[in-house]
Amino acid sequence: MTSKKTYTNEEAFQSSLEYFKGDDLAARVWVNKYALKDSFGNIYEQNPNDMHKRLAKEVARVENKYCNPLTEENIFDLFKDFKYLVPQGGPMTGIGNDFQIASLSNCFVIGESGPSDSYGGIMKVDQEQVQLMKRRGGVGHDLSHIRPAGSPVKNSALTSTGIVPFMERFSNSTREVAQDGRRGALMLSVSVKHPDSESFIDAKMTEGRITGANVSVKIHDDFMNAVKNDVPYTQQYPVESKQPSFTKSTNAKDLWNKIVHNAWKSAEPGILFWDTITRESVPDCYSDLGYKTVSTNPCGEIPLCPYDSCRLLALNLYSYVQSPFTTEAKFDFDLFAQHVKYAQRIMDDIIDLELEKIDAIISKIDNDPEGEEVKRTERNLWANIKRKAEEGRRTGVGITAEGDMLAALGLKYGSEDATDFAVEVQRTLAINAYVGSTELAKERGAFSIYDAKRELQNPFIQRLKSESKEFAANLDKYGRRNIALLTIAPTGTTSLMTQTTSGIEPVFMPVYKRRRKVNPNDKNVHIDFVDEVGDSFEEYIVFHHKFLEWMRINNMDNTKRYSNEELEDLIAKSPYHQATSNDVDWLEKVRMQGLIQKYVDHSISVTINLPSDVSEDLVSKLYFTAWEYGCKGITVYRDGSRSGVLVSATKKEKKVVDKPTQRPTELVADVVRFQNNKEKWIAFIGLINDVPYEIFTGLLDDEDGLLIPRAVTTGLIIKNKDEEGNSRYDFQYSNKRGIKTTIEGLSHKFNPEFWNYAKLISSVLRHGMPITNVVDLVSSLQFDNETINSWKVGVSRALKKYIPNGTKSGATCTSCNSTNVIYQEGCLICKDCGSSKCG
Repeated sequence: MTSKKTYTNEEAFQSSLEYFKGDDLAARVWVNKYALKDSFGNIYEQNPNDMHKRLAKEVARVENKYCNPLTEENIFDLFKDFKYLVPQGGPMTGIGNDFQIASLSNCFVIGESGPSDSYGGIMKVDQEQVQLMKRRGGVGHDLSHIRPAGSPVKNSALTSTGIVPFMERFSNSTREVAQDGRRGALMLSVSVKHPDSESFIDAKMTEGRITGANVSVKIHDDFMNAVKNDVPYTQQYPVESKQPSFTKSTNAKDLWNKIVHNAWKSAEPGILFWDTITRESVPDCYSDLGYKTVSTNPCGEIPLCPYDSCRLLALNLYSYVQSPFTTEAKFDFDLFAQHVKYAQRIMDDIIDLELEKIDAIISKIDNDPEGEEVKRTERNLWANIKRKAEEGRRTGVGITAEGDMLAALGLKYGSEDATDFAVEVQRTLAINAYVGSTELAKERGAFSIYDAKRELQNPFIQRLKSESKEFAANLDKYGRRNIALLTIAPTGTTSLMTQTTSGIEPVFMPVYKRRRKVNPNDKNVHIDFVDEVGDSFEEYIVFHHKFLEWMRINNMDNTKRYSNEELEDLIAKSPYHQATSNDVDWLEKVRMQGLIQKYVDHSISVTINLPSDVSEDLVSKLYFTAWEYGCKGITVYRDGSRSGVLVSATKKEKKVVDKPTQRPTELVADVVRFQNNKEKWIAFIGLINDVPYEIFTGLLDDEDGLLIPRAVTTGLIIKNKDEEGNSRYDFQYSNKRGIKTTIEGLSHKFNPEFWNYAKLISSVLRHGMPITNVVDLVSSLQFDNETINSWKVGVSRALKKYIPNGTKSGATCTSCNSTNVIYQEGCLICKDCGSSKCG
């Protein structure tokens, strides 16, 4: 491979720019994320055609091991131009790539099948999480096995700290290995039955806390009924024990309202309707053999058992619409059904390719210089993952471009007709994927633990058997090749690359930069379509290309520059009119998810996007509707909520909060710990309206009276006077038992020089200087003293956490030279190429 032709970044970009017909965002994403390259930055693929040839060659190599193989040409035609079958990130970057030793799986779940409530068990999971993330895997694991706070333990602590400190541990591990967001994502879940579930739900409400993890609550039917009937709910530990060691009665409705409020305010926690998940789960028919579902991957679309993983591939639904955007438009169900079987076959081939990748990982571990004790956890991890992949052969066939398919057929997204059609498409996919898996079992053999008797009561399998005589007959005769098959996952940046459409000139391309400012005096501006976008930034690009296609097909001029008013009129005529995220009837979207879910054996990653002015009552109603219609999970994002995942294009920059001229006696404060040059530092940041008002910071010196428990992250800064009438600032916090502790003279606990500079910074904060400007000011300070410079870096890092997500930074991206760089969770994120920088 090292003798292959190489390309410069610019050569690959220009070739890809031509491939994507001028779409420079898609071209940059492909070059940066998916082009084959080595550790030295040498690029071995000029454009996606080269990548698809690489994928087709490897899949064909596996096909040739079996009877009736697909040819390399057949496979390439399915991949070409991202038209029909679209392998997702893991397979796209890893297949045929000998430069990286990495798995092809997009996501994993880890954990123990039995009790593991010990530091040994917790640290084993922590290491497994890191080992997977370093090979770009997303990871999920459940915390319901950890003892609740206050439980007795047989060590020097005497009582357990509960779940929240371990949430921070796992979150910090993610941030450490993620290399500024380039790899790794984490899902933490807990059962609502767990006595610490309320603390879990509240843990991320403090800005800047547990930023390396998504969190979801496993909701059970008995809890939903308790909320519905307004009766108490019993929490217990262990959560599944018939004889729990600890029980606690809680007000179900109050806990529910807290879940709803937090989701309304900050978009977390997500909800997993756990009884629906496990009741419908096909792998759970084999739970006693290690296939008990315990958590989900970070996006929630793949509930998994410990050490199982999933590779993803999506079918581009838009490509099956014949005569799109015309009165003759129809969906080619026959071609779609044929391609679904091909997709399932290719996914099974990818499992074989994954097994080769795992063998390479294990071989590398064996050859590493560390001793066996050091390597044991990592090696056992991959041995367990290999066993699950060989034994169950789980796949993740899904769909993309559903909204564009409906628009091209003249169906309004969210309407009853559109919902019924979408359900029929998913039903067709499910039946043909499962038929395809039985045909593979005939040719290649069933998955090794297949047992028809175990699945006799499974609702999903029985539903498909009742709707497809072919599947029922094949299953009885041959069994099935794969334990579970389907999902609907977020397609992420790959959706940017499914939009190549012959003959369309992307004349509006300069507006792709989200929330781009235009000259208000220029009447012939490129309209910013973001208000008309679906659920994500990537879907904006989808909408853009398909809107131009609709114009071309309907003989509209897609080469001129339109005024805002003219383009608004065009939008009103288009099939996308009143079908965007803020137009769709949200309850109908939830109903649609529930009906489609009946034909997805895993789950669906879906977000209900809401305008900023919706009530918490509506969020509660959406959640209840989701449960009643059989959804397995649901997440809401309210426009402008703290997470910043969806920021409206028209949203103004956050106004500076008016600060009182007189400092209140008490201020809520965050405690921020950081490390510089191997020294431990601490900052106390007083807040008014969640905005920094003052800061105290310096070296964390236990001997000088700053012995503050690690679990303490918030408290009060209280202004007092001493016996001589001099002002002093005290810090007060509550320990886990609710006992208040006060540290007097906070301002005198640090080096006087730190205190003087802190007063300077506090002064500009109190007078309303924007946080971005304060961070720039602190960063620009010049000191000869190395310790003071360390202090300066720490203060900047601490204050960055309070910069509103989506704030323009004014920086230039070092990867693509774009100025479209924003703050997200205190990190700088380039919205054009996705590169990021933290710290």
